[in-house]
Amino acid sequence: MTLNKKNIKVAIVMGSNSDYSVMRECEIALKKLSIKYDTQIISAHRTPSRMFEFGNNAAKKYSVIIAGAGGSAHLPGMIASLTIVPVIGVPIETKKLKGLDSLLSINQMPKGIPVATVAINGATNAALLAASIISNLDKKAKVNLERFRRSQTKSIKKRPKQK
Repeated sequence: MTLNKKNIKVAIVMGSNSDYSVMRECEIALKKLSIKYDTQIISAHRTPSRMFEFGNNAAKKYSVIIAGAGGSAHLPGMIASLTIVPVIGVPIETKKLKGLDSLLSINQMPKGIPVATVAINGATNAALLAASIISNLDKKAKVNLERFRRSQTKSIKKRPKQK
């Protein structure tokens, strides 16, 4: 993976449009940090050719991939198997098992194909982790992430508010 300004960008992918309500949080967080991103739907099961094309070309375009998936949650692992770009998996909550199936599917990757995994519906943390990775490559991203952290710290009151 050759890094240049062109590929200091995050790919946000998800298995279906129903995942967007969670994955939109990635866009919101990355926008606040002024980090470029692309968002697309890629289903490991329903659009395998799209997934293979994306994974095989990811290193030319992206520094980090955030992949959200529910149920069997194959998307993050399948993409990780196709690229050396770091992949962060976001388990999407499901109706039957409340996202535990998604979490375990993403978290229990076989040796040799790592996928970083955040909490169920943890898209904001996925974006912040992606920003942390990119901040090692891009000074502007580092400054913006540090500013965000300071702001977050200042927003926490020292004492509870009296009613």
